[in-house]
Amino acid sequence: MASRLIPDWQATLDALQELGSVGDSQPVGYYGLSQGGEMGIRLAAAEPRITAAVLGLIGSDWLTGIAARITIPVEFVLQWDDEGHPRDSVMRLFDALGSAEKTLHANPGSHVAVPSFEIDSSVRFFARHLGTTSSS
Repeated sequence: MASRLIPDWQATLDALQELGSVGDSQPVGYYGLSQGGEMGIRLAAAEPRITAAVLGLIGSDWLTGIAARITIPVEFVLQWDDEGHPRDSVMRLFDALGSAEKTLHANPGSHVAVPSFEIDSSVRFFARHLGTTSSS
């Protein structure tokens, strides 16, 4: 199912890049945790327009081959006590990422207890890797 959604995400990117306020010259980032993290791993591996990604809260050994194809900067979020994704599985997935620049953000707590400061970290990550634009 997830692999069938990749063309939908690519069509969304196509449509966004046709907008005058976006255009096709701007870098693209992806943010996805949990099921959005699974989708993001698949999309980042398949879509060269994505140049940075925040992923996490996912651990699946069958995604490691796909993760190895990701070479963009990645910030990866792990909840240490995630009841649905054992940390050893999440760590294997993080380790499989092919990116030379990847950072693991591990926090205590359950799957749904991601600290709000992780949002601030993601914003800084994207500002660093995607830059900022200003309108004149």
